[in-house]
Amino acid sequence: MFPRPIEQASPFARNAYKIALPIVLILWLLPLIGVAVTSVRPSSDLAQGNYFGMPSYLALDNYAAVFRNSPIAGYILNSFKVTIPTVIGCLVLSCMTGFALAVYKFRSNLLIFFLFVAGNFVPFQILMVPVRDLTLDLGMYNTTMGLALFHIAFQTGFCTLFMRNFIKSLPFELIEAARVEGVNELRIFWYIVLPLMRPAIAALSVLIFTFIWNDYFWATVLTTGAATQPVTAGLYALNGQWVAAWHLVSAGSIIAAMPPVIMFFLMQRHFIAGLTLGAVK
Repeated sequence: MFPRPIEQASPFARNAYKIALPIVLILWLLPLIGVAVTSVRPSSDLAQGNYFGMPSYLALDNYAAVFRNSPIAGYILNSFKVTIPTVIGCLVLSCMTGFALAVYKFRSNLLIFFLFVAGNFVPFQILMVPVRDLTLDLGMYNTTMGLALFHIAFQTGFCTLFMRNFIKSLPFELIEAARVEGVNELRIFWYIVLPLMRPAIAALSVLIFTFIWNDYFWATVLTTGAATQPVTAGLYALNGQWVAAWHLVSAGSIIAAMPPVIMFFLMQRHFIAGLTLGAVK
């Protein structure tokens, strides 16, 4: 079912792996390197057709020009207005639903769990028109709150799957011992289960933060103006009316990519622990 470790492969396969791995890694990094180099390339180089050569000088002022010549600060603020409530909402709902589905045995438990999971198998393009119409009917179209509520509804299914499986792996004897001592269910959840879920909460918060921050499709479907658009949709506004300012777009892209990267490195230890906990006995 699982592939053999490369150490157990033939000498030819091991040598081919050692050669192919750096080549594939370089090919994967080329677009990112291209964006990083373009972000410090002066506009004169682009005007002269120097797209792939070395910059004539490092135009670090491009990063300041992005903030001077575009409303990118507002776009970044909008992204935080959408992403942070979404992460908090998904974690709160998924912790409670995951606890209920993992701990309590009741009729239709599995059916309800499948309903949560089933939403992840629906192609999100199909939902474009009905979701847009729904936000219009509710008066939430072109608002950060409407975009955040949609993300909470759409991501809670995956989060519930993650949390339910994580809680299932916890020792059930801890809950039984607390019940024998007369501890009510709310206190069991708050004082016993929730502290043990910290690695899963950290891992899930990084995943959801990255998913929502990098979302482009729903940002363009449910928002239209600079007052509400997240940074992923607002990067297009960095182009001029007649000239494509790719150096500014690249600098803006690097700036927009920083928050998820910073959050990952801050939460790296908890993120890896949350993903690997329960992987081995």
